Order: sequence, then C-alpha cells, then structure tokens
Amino acid sequence: MSTPYPFTAIVGQDDLRLGLLLNAVSPAVGGVLVRGEKGTAKSTAVRALAALMPEVSVVPGCRFSCDPASPDPACPDGPHAEAAGVSRAARTVELPVGASEDRLVGALDIERALSEGVKAFEPGLLADAHRGILYVDEVNLLHDHLVDLLLDAAAMGASYVEREGVSVRHAARFLLVGTMNPEEGELRPQLLDRFGLTVEVAASRDTDERVEVVRRRLAYDDDPEGFAARWAEEETALRERIGAARALLPRVVLGDGVLRQIAATCAAFEVDGMRADIVMARTATALAAWAGREEVTADDVRQAALLALPHRRRRNPFDAPGLDEDKLDQTLDEAGPQENQENNDGDDDPDPGPDGGGDGGGGGGVPPQADGDRTPPPAEDDGTPSEAPDSAPDAPGRSAGAEQQPVAAAEPFRTKMLSVPGLGEGAAGRRSRARTAHGRTTGAVRPQGALTKLHLSATVQAAAPHQRSRGRSGRGLVVRRDDLRQATREGREGNLVLFVVDASGSMAARQRMSAVKGAVLSLLLDAYQRRDKVGLVTFRGKEAEVALPPTSSVDAAATRLESLPTGGRTPLAAGLLKAHDVLRVERLRDPSRRPLLVVVTDGRATGGPEPVALAGRAARLHQAEGTASVVVDCESGYVRLGLAGELARELGGTAVTLDELRADSIAGLVKDVTAAGRAA
Repeated sequence: MSTPYPFTAIVGQDDLRLGLLLNAVSPAVGGVLVRGEKGTAKSTAVRALAALMPEVSVVPGCRFSCDPASPDPACPDGPHAEAAGVSRAARTVELPVGASEDRLVGALDIERALSEGVKAFEPGLLADAHRGILYVDEVNLLHDHLVDLLLDAAAMGASYVEREGVSVRHAARFLLVGTMNPEEGELRPQLLDRFGLTVEVAASRDTDERVEVVRRRLAYDDDPEGFAARWAEEETALRERIGAARALLPRVVLGDGVLRQIAATCAAFEVDGMRADIVMARTATALAAWAGREEVTADDVRQAALLALPHRRRRNPFDAPGLDEDKLDQTLDEAGPQENQENNDGDDDPDPGPDGGGDGGGGGGVPPQADGDRTPPPAEDDGTPSEAPDSAPDAPGRSAGAEQQPVAAAEPFRTKMLSVPGLGEGAAGRRSRARTAHGRTTGAVRPQGALTKLHLSATVQAAAPHQRSRGRSGRGLVVRRDDLRQATREGREGNLVLFVVDASGSMAARQRMSAVKGAVLSLLLDAYQRRDKVGLVTFRGKEAEVALPPTSSVDAAATRLESLPTGGRTPLAAGLLKAHDVLRVERLRDPSRRPLLVVVTDGRATGGPEPVALAGRAARLHQAEGTASVVVDCESGYVRLGLAGELARELGGTAVTLDELRADSIAGLVKDVTAAGRAA
C-alpha cells in the first residue's frame, strides 16, 4: 500500500481541513462536500484523513464490520456470539463514478437462490464503508441510480438488496465525503442536502504559499516514506487532539441561547426543512470540543453557519453558493442574549436615519446618493436599435452593426417537455425514452455478462421444459446458467441539448431579448433537472461562435447567456453550420448520447448572398442526419412572417412560440385537451 500524503503537511486550505476534522471529531455532523477547481488538494486531504481516524472494534470474521458491543441482529453473517472484538483502522472506501449497482450494494447469487434457496451474498462498497468513510471523487458526475442508492442508505443507515422476493439487509452507516468541480455540473438537491457541511477551495494566489506547496509535493514524490516520517510527530499530535475532542464531546453544553441563535439563523436564510438546524447544532458542538471547551459560544454558531448553510440556501443551480456574512452577524446579534440588546438601547446610539437605520445605510443595501452623484438614465433617443420596432429591423436610424449592452433575463418558468423521438441507449437521465438499467420491464434476453436484473417468468419458462431430463425429483426448480434471462427495461436518458441563439439586431428590442433569455434560462433549468449536457452557439453580425462547448455545467451556460451582447445582422446559416460542427464532434466523443437541437430565433436571415437559401441548406444538413430539433419562434407583433415555422420544416422538427413553451400556457392546454379528446 502506498504511503498517503500527511494531513498536517497540506499547505493552507483551512476551511477544507477544518470541515474534515470536525467530521472526525463528530461523525454525526454528516460528512462534507468539497467544491473547488481542479488541483487544489481536495482528494489528497480526504485520503490523508483516514490515517487520523480512531480505530474501530469489529466482530472477528464479520464482513459487515459489526460492533461487538452492539452487533446488528439482522447481519447476514450473524447472529454473532459474544466474543472479544478486534481493532482495525477505520476504512476509507472510494466509490468510482462509473461503478455498477452490484459493486455499490453487493451482489446476490440468483441461481443459487432459486435452485438451493441459499442467500449467497457478496458485500459491496456500502458494507465496506460501514463505520468508516465513503469517499466519492467527482460526486456530481455520479449516475442517478447510484445517487438513489446512496440517498436510501444515508437516510436509513442500512442497505437493502432485493431481487425477485429474495432480500438481504445490512447496516451501512458511514461518513460521506465528496469532492467536485462545479464547472462540470451541480449535484441533485436531495444528495446535496445529505452532506452536513460544504467548503469552497481555490488555489492560493500568494507566491510564497504556492512555492511551499510545490516544494512539499516534490519532496513527497521523491521519497513518500521519508517525507511522511518527517511529519510523523505532527500527525501523532493531531490524532491525539482528535481523540481528546471525541472524549470531550459528550460533555459539551448546548445552551438555550445559542440554540435560539441557530434556529433564528436557519429561519433568516430560509433554508428548507429542519436538517440545517440539527447539523448546525452538531457542528457548533464539535467546534467547541475541538477548541477544548465545554460550552458552545456565539462564535461557534457563526462558524457552523458558514459551513452548514451555503449549500442549503440555493434555490436553483444558477444561484451562487455562499452566505451574506453581514446578514449572519445581524441575525446572531438580534437572537443573542437579551442583556446585550439592553446595553444597546442607551442614549449613546447614533441618531436613526430617515429609514430607521443607525447610519441610514439600510444594513447591506445600496447607500443613498446625492442628487449630483446619481447616474442619469440612458437616453431614449440615442438611435440604437433597442427601441426600434421588431417589424423593421433595418429601418433608417438603426445601426445594423452596433452592439448593445447585455440585458437581464426575464423570470424563468416551467417549460414543456421537449424530447428526442425513438428509443435511445444513452446515459441515464430524465428526458427521452431509452433502454436503461432501471425502469419498467419490457422484455427479456439472454445475459451477455453478469446477470444484474433477473426476469423471473422468462427464466422459469426457459427452465420448465427440461425438468424431467434434469432428473427433478423434489419441489425445487432445477435451474442452470443457460436458463437465466436478463430483464430489458425502459426508462429515460439524458441528452445533449445544444442551444443555437439568435443575438442579431432583429432580436435586439430590449423587452424581446429579455423574454428570449428568460426562455433559454428556463430551458437550461429544465436541462439541469433532466441531467442533460448542454452547449451554446450564438450568431450575430457576420459569424457564429461556440459560446459554451457541450458540458454538464448548466450554470456555466447561464453565465454565458447573461453576458450575451446583441446587434448586427442575422447569419442564421452560420449558426446552423456551427451547430452541425459541434454535433459532429460530439457524436464521435459520446456516440450514445442523442442530441436535441434548440434554435431560438425569429427565423430572419440577412447578410451575404442568398442568406435565406443558404440557411435552408444548412437546416437540411441537420435533417439528413436525423437530428431532433425544436425552433423556439421569437417573432412578435401583429404582423408575423412565419419564418421560424419554415425553418422548423427545413430542419424536420417542430416550432413552438415563447407562449407555447410554457408548461401552463393556454395554447398548450388546448392542444393537450384536443389530443386527449381524439384519443378518447
């Protein structure tokens, strides 16, 4: 086994180290999620923590790490007779993002279960991690079916394996530690909430600190054992401090005053549920024990809030994580001991401002400005195309090549379901129909490898004709390997949703572009919830550009969308050709993920010779390759040219207006009712 990098040799990253150490002191805190850019010692710190964890006492020979003081009565290796336990180091078990379900929860021998009635069970990673650490690197890339299993185990403290009436249960209580790079996508809210704490890490910008990081890493790579020996004394001291804090933890007092501060803080930041309050209380208690104190203070509550709340206050994946520390301090002061508030009620307070605040500052609001300092509103008659009518994009007074400042997106809304027709075999998700490992059973086939999902009736039908020739004499069914049938299932897959957004002058009216951005933002939220990859192509002026290559990070796409400028002509063909190039590369890179092309435009095409004909030829390229497409028609006004509908026909796709894109739109409701009536 390779020598791990010493925990005490990590340079900087104070929040990361504190979050991990608090979980070592009190595993009830609930684990930690480490978010940050690549190359910031996230994995190094987690792996180094294992050497500091206290040893655990286990029942000899138990594959499920039962505690001899209170063995699990339902342990598959039990019941356990009274015996002295053996001590071993706490395990750090790594869950690869590409692991199979059987590798995580364990595998049941279905053939022996059917023919012999024996529960032959091979434990998985959840059993290995019991009473230890379960570490998931790049946890945001974990497949949904594995996330579901993790959520169940974390909620119940046990893992269940059930197959066709045969079930096995074992305890699975572990410290969940995950690392992720936010650029590659966000976590599902349910799993995010299961992490007790979260810390943000970034590489230091201090030259001396970076030099020290490189120096220590090179020394470790040259001689791991020698480097670890030089830090052995510090490691021992830290291990002893963790042990002392664990011993002190039961004696730490959580007073009513600090408990009120915890509740007030969670209420002020509007976090969902009560888990945040409980995690904050446990974290504050662990902080006090770590500091060697028997009483929790307001400073402990403040630090606990900074660790436990940032990831719980996000309402959508585009919200930046973090906490308003001024608001936090104000909340703690208001919920603090009454004596402090009475002392602040004297005549020495500054006179309240016009709004009642001490300095008139409004507590984090924008300070008032003198009349002479106010920025004048933008002129309405500056000749820019922002206020020009949509029906006259090239009217006199408009500058076709002028670039306008980005406008804010309108409020997002819930969109209609857009999907790729047919049956795919892509990554698990929630958009289009696909053959998946989970979902409703649609048939049975012979297993190509290890059997994972038994189709019981098909297996019995395959074995039944051979019972006499196999000498069956008892009640049991004689089943052989050739009889086993694998269930085929149909579920949902995630797709590559490539947005092609028209940012030309014809789209530049401010209210109109705000609505367009709101629609695209809504579709991005939908893509996030359906576990899609997304990409963004924009076109205006004379060319198109890939604003965001295909990625799992939909918040990166939202950021690009926010800063999208508008203006110029409408090179629609260039946008479609650029999208064609992006999809061609992605088909080579990830052939199983089917694309969905979403073109957001009013359908106009200008600039260059025969722009409309050229756009039609570019659209037919996508149709020839069978790319599923949707055109979001952004044309507005009483007089409509219907160009977006014509583009949809050239693409072989469908067209929807901005109003029809809403899931609760009247137009969509009428269509649904009509379709239902015809079906009836």
